[in-house]
Amino acid sequence: MRYKSPLLQSLQSNLRLQHLSRRTEAAYVYWTKRFIRFSGLRHPSELGASDVRQFLSHLVVDRKRSAATQQQALSALLFLYRHVVGRALEELGRLPRGRVPTTLPPNKLRTRATSSGVITTGSAGASMIACS
Repeated sequence: MRYKSPLLQSLQSNLRLQHLSRRTEAAYVYWTKRFIRFSGLRHPSELGASDVRQFLSHLVVDRKRSAATQQQALSALLFLYRHVVGRALEELGRLPRGRVPTTLPPNKLRTRATSSGVITTGSAGASMIACS
């Protein structure tokens, strides 16, 4: 896809030079557009680490996005600044993290045998394993 914006064209060509997948390209372009819109349509070269931190915090606090989504947006913006804008972002500091799915280690699970199988329970719910 060809973009009208010289910034997005440069981002696309840099992503392709790095041999990143088309899906990665689409995701990074998406997050770049979202960041620019969030920043009042200002060019990323006019923005800094505090604006990136504010955007990433907005994703988690206001939009209720997961930690993985926040990490994808962060990766896209780090790539944008390093390879397109031409300057690395200074330290971003601690960011509020999105929700992370809860999983229990095997030693925290309770199991009980029934006539039709074994039921494993934990805070994430219950699952049944059939015994033959």
